[in-house]
Amino acid sequence: MKTPELPQDHNDDDLYEHHSFTVDKGQAPLRIDKYLMNRIENATRNKIQTAAKDGSIYVNDSPVKSNYKVKPFDEIRVLFEHPPYEYLLTPEDIPLDIVFEDDELLVVNKPAGMVVHPGHGNYSGTLINALICHFDNLPNNSSDRPGLVHRIDKDTSGLLVIAKTEQSMTHLSKQFFDKSSEREYVALVWGNIEADEGTVEGHIGRHPKNRLQNTVFEGDEEHKGKPAVTHYKVIERLGYVTLVSCKLETGRTHQIRVHMKHIGHTLFNDERYGGERILKGTTFSKYKQFVENCFKVLPRQALHAKTLGFVHPKTGETMRFDSEIPDDMQQCIEKWRHYAKHQK
Repeated sequence: MKTPELPQDHNDDDLYEHHSFTVDKGQAPLRIDKYLMNRIENATRNKIQTAAKDGSIYVNDSPVKSNYKVKPFDEIRVLFEHPPYEYLLTPEDIPLDIVFEDDELLVVNKPAGMVVHPGHGNYSGTLINALICHFDNLPNNSSDRPGLVHRIDKDTSGLLVIAKTEQSMTHLSKQFFDKSSEREYVALVWGNIEADEGTVEGHIGRHPKNRLQNTVFEGDEEHKGKPAVTHYKVIERLGYVTLVSCKLETGRTHQIRVHMKHIGHTLFNDERYGGERILKGTTFSKYKQFVENCFKVLPRQALHAKTLGFVHPKTGETMRFDSEIPDDMQQCIEKWRHYAKHQK
């Protein structure tokens, strides 16, 4: 039986990383290396200039040099050559916070800041680098990632299940694919969510203008994305922010971050989606200072994969794991709790 795909959108290619952009109609003339630096994550100017020198940057299907000035409606394609794949999989002795382990699987609590698997710009220090150091012969998933059943973003903390056998990989991947696993996240979002609970349904796909973001497509444009469903419930109202529980029915890239922004409640300090700005509150400088202090305490998006549930692939037992909210996020919540209390 073939292992189902990872339950997140991804484009894997052993040789190249592809990027494509259509320049906005209002774009002023700008060197293409500068233009691309603002749009490709972890790409240095030197890397972009090298790609141009190698003839790997195309505008309207013709290769261009790094000093080419982009114009409105230009169609840009970039091909970055990956280092050989085996170099991406170097064992590294990185400590793992193992919540549970048996012969079939393990559950780890991933810290914020750790990338799950190697890729462009992150060739070491990832969860997989740690896993292949501590465990031999982990089974590959459909994307040749050892042990990986599902993923969470670099700056999201929380629980992940890792398969140790082929049978477990197949069984667990199918549970995620069939949406029978349980995944609950805790998020701190901007604004006071009016309803105590609700569901966000919206097809998620790559943002047409900002390739580092995903967005919700509706109506006639639904075909541009993949179906995504997030159920949320208010845990605590803290004035200008709200603490919510989010349960995933699907597993799209950045799903909670995209869905919460879509309903007007961007995650607190989510830089990629605009949550690092003060989106709610007063204009007082004292308040601005308070929020900036919260950003310093929690220098990442306020999102933690708190609960994970699945059926054990061998015993058939229903397993459920819960994790503490990490200190950085807890301190930020406490600050808002204290602020809200003194505003009443």
